[in-house]
Amino acid sequence: MTILVTGAAGFIGFHVAEALLARGERVIGLDNLNSYYDPRLKEARLERLRASAGFNFAQGDVSDRGAMEALTEAHADIAAIVHLAAQAGVRHSLVDPYAYVTSNVMGHLVVLEAARRLKGLRHLVYASTSSVYGANTEMPFRETDRVDTPMSLYAATKRADELMSYAYAHLFGLPQTGLRFFTVYGPWGRPDMAYYSFARAIVAGEPIVLYDGGLLKRDFTYVDDIVAGVVGALDRPPAEGTRLLNIGNHRGEEVRELVRLLEDALGRKAIVRSAPRPAVDVEETFASVDAISALTGFAPQTPLALGIPRFVTWFRQWHGI
Repeated sequence: MTILVTGAAGFIGFHVAEALLARGERVIGLDNLNSYYDPRLKEARLERLRASAGFNFAQGDVSDRGAMEALTEAHADIAAIVHLAAQAGVRHSLVDPYAYVTSNVMGHLVVLEAARRLKGLRHLVYASTSSVYGANTEMPFRETDRVDTPMSLYAATKRADELMSYAYAHLFGLPQTGLRFFTVYGPWGRPDMAYYSFARAIVAGEPIVLYDGGLLKRDFTYVDDIVAGVVGALDRPPAEGTRLLNIGNHRGEEVRELVRLLEDALGRKAIVRSAPRPAVDVEETFASVDAISALTGFAPQTPLALGIPRFVTWFRQWHGI
């Protein structure tokens, strides 16, 4: 089966593409290789993917209608799409809001238009985010919760994607699954994420900032568990319409525990500074995974105490430490 993976040079996209290639799928990878973080990391991920004969890479932006039309015309046998390309980062949406509308809203629309014109398409799986739960306080977050209180533009764009997907499922019968990811971490991760930036600061002897003393809680989810959920959902398209599923580790853990595990794995103490929680940050995230577990058998296998040392092993290798 030929599968288009957008954002294939990104953190989750790379891991998903690698898993699909390992089981014998043909993968078309699309990525614009932008400079939101070091493109050398993206190129290194691509180098690993290119080692597989089943991988073809196209450099382009999902918001470019012409490029997407050309790609799907050249690969009319695409049977599934895993749409992971997006402008990521909650705080960066305060710096460059236009990038989020271009990539996340227009990009999602372009993918939807391409998908509905692929005659053999069985399933479109796309990335949403736990950020859509916004100011919700009832734990755990469930897919049936109201999601009309976004606390960042990033969250608002991802909720817009979910609503557009609902409309396209209704209008064109396009089978879709939206996946609400909860704080993904692991090897080959994004340098802008807290766990990665904390590791760099600890090694460099620089201070890290913990909001509200590190008491904020996040549902940290190891990337291998995320991939298992993505692939499991991909293999089970809805009979009709669209659905939304959480993918998380099903536990909220304090950020200060993340720091403690990094200290242990790196063998160095962090220099900690405390600051008030920014307006874009929520107090806690905690995923109910009942729906995806019932559908796919999804069961997170990697606690934070196991995942962080695995990340640090890769981190040391990548940075030559």
